[in-house]
Amino acid sequence: MKSVFAKLGSDFLSTILFLVIYLSTDNVLLATGVAIAGAIAQVIYSRIKGEPLGFMTWASLGLVIVLGGATLLTNDPRFVLAKPAIGHFAIGTIMLKRGWLLRYLPPIVTETIPEYVTFAGYAWAALMFVLGCGVIAVASTGDMKLWALYVSVVALGAKIAAFAIQYVVFRILVTTRLRAAARA
Repeated sequence: MKSVFAKLGSDFLSTILFLVIYLSTDNVLLATGVAIAGAIAQVIYSRIKGEPLGFMTWASLGLVIVLGGATLLTNDPRFVLAKPAIGHFAIGTIMLKRGWLLRYLPPIVTETIPEYVTFAGYAWAALMFVLGCGVIAVASTGDMKLWALYVSVVALGAKIAAFAIQYVVFRILVTTRLRAAARA
């Protein structure tokens, strides 16, 4: 379970850095600069260690550099407000790739209930698209505090709830299938 959270934390490092700095300082430009630096440092660190970077890490890196750079150059936070929506849509699109979830799950799950893993991967994609639409709706209000609340509490809470539901369902399905196989 620790490795799952470590991989997710790695995939969303720049977004986490942005939110922590923005919520701590209320400074969009500082938070943007730290997120860009963090994303670049993450890539450099992974390259030095010889570790491969996942699709989501590359997607996040591209978005933070392009939109963060636009925010810094124009001093306009609307680019940063759009980043989570674009990020959710990009990640949702990546999650449409069959089997993307396999790297996050232990072998017992992927070997015992692979069809459910595939379905869960598509369900995660749908969740990302819904959350992206929510980001756009909240960002259109122009209220930075409401936007920060949605991105850090609502969107994160939805992902945590989805993870918890997936964990319980997978555990039940794996246990049921293994017991049925033992009886056969």
